[in-house]
Amino acid sequence: MFSDGLFDGKRILVTGGGTGLGRAMAERLLALGADIVICGRRENVLQAAAKEMTAKGGRVDCYGLDIRNAQAVDEMVADIFATGGLTGLLNNAAGNFIARTEDLSPKGFDAVANIVMHGTFYVTQAVGKRWIAAGQGGSVLSIVVTWVRNGGPFVTPSAMSKAAVAAMTKSLAAEWGRYGVRLNAVAPGEIPTEGMSKRLNPGETPGARTAARNPMGRVGTMEELQNLAAFLLSDGCPWLTGEVIAMDGAQALATGGNFYELREWGDAEWKAARERIEAVNAKDRKER
Repeated sequence: MFSDGLFDGKRILVTGGGTGLGRAMAERLLALGADIVICGRRENVLQAAAKEMTAKGGRVDCYGLDIRNAQAVDEMVADIFATGGLTGLLNNAAGNFIARTEDLSPKGFDAVANIVMHGTFYVTQAVGKRWIAAGQGGSVLSIVVTWVRNGGPFVTPSAMSKAAVAAMTKSLAAEWGRYGVRLNAVAPGEIPTEGMSKRLNPGETPGARTAARNPMGRVGTMEELQNLAAFLLSDGCPWLTGEVIAMDGAQALATGGNFYELREWGDAEWKAARERIEAVNAKDRKER
């Protein structure tokens, strides 16, 4: 679909680029000629990913940090611009889990909101202000969710935070367009990854519930997301900005595309889900 060398001379920062969707998109951009920078909280995971991604060539730089820390973000971006700059930013880092909203603690809410809303803004502003100061354009792509249009029961912190990212995308597209900076977002349906499946569908076969409800009878694929991300970050349509593009097989149109059916769960089901999610979180903390 894309010509070899499409991203020659480009350098793109991918937040949360060491695993899951972020790594898959980073790998595709790398294969198309881009130099890649990945960041995340688990530096050992980033380093392992970079080694595997560059086995056939290319350049991947790594920064271990928490994007919830605005100072750490600005220091990272300053260093990136001191060593070659950026032409693109892919905001992928996120956090999410299912829970009844009445059961949420402030800490649980902040765990999602601080990564998704605050962290995404910190990175976008740090990159954008340097593009503007240098008189350089750039492209920002953020990964959101279809819930930004219709809400997300049982994932309220994510729905609220991703809606903020969608609002940022539209706001800055209008504000920064005169500088040659454009911003778009993709709202993918379910594309199963290990972390996502264990926090949003604990105890279930990955993708089974979505496939049963989806108009196209399946979940999405990494290749489909890779293709869309590559197009939006490319120079193929530089007048495209301020858009949130859903890629979900029309599930949100047909069903709302959310977790409304979990209203049928009782205390026992929620307790079991919480225990599974906490086990995944504990495993991740050990790997940092």
